[in-house]
Amino acid sequence: MPSGGRGSNEESAGKRTRRRITPGNRWLKKTLAQAAWAASRTKNIYLASQYRRVAGHRGRKRALIAVGHSMLVIFYHMMRSGASYADLGGDFFDRLEPERLTRYYVKRLERLGHKLTLETNIAA
Repeated sequence: MPSGGRGSNEESAGKRTRRRITPGNRWLKKTLAQAAWAASRTKNIYLASQYRRVAGHRGRKRALIAVGHSMLVIFYHMMRSGASYADLGGDFFDRLEPERLTRYYVKRLERLGHKLTLETNIAA
């Protein structure tokens, strides 16, 4: 990959080692970082939700690199197949695992001292 926009994540015996991103075209890396920053500030798109998700546990700079890499992969597939971009939406990760999101908010409310009883809505 000439952009150098990917890091490595190796695991051996349960121990994870993370490496720096590979060297590549510095102008492309800077452009991807700026585009990733702009995408992370846009509301209700997949790349912004990916940025928030990664930045929460890896940090803002690493999240920018991850979003830039995702953008590069998206551009590659668009150019290769000739398809137009179809955004997955800002709530993509919420739709992916709704039970996990429910458990998260129930725990947050219980920590604040609220008692909850949940009922499933069959009509939805």
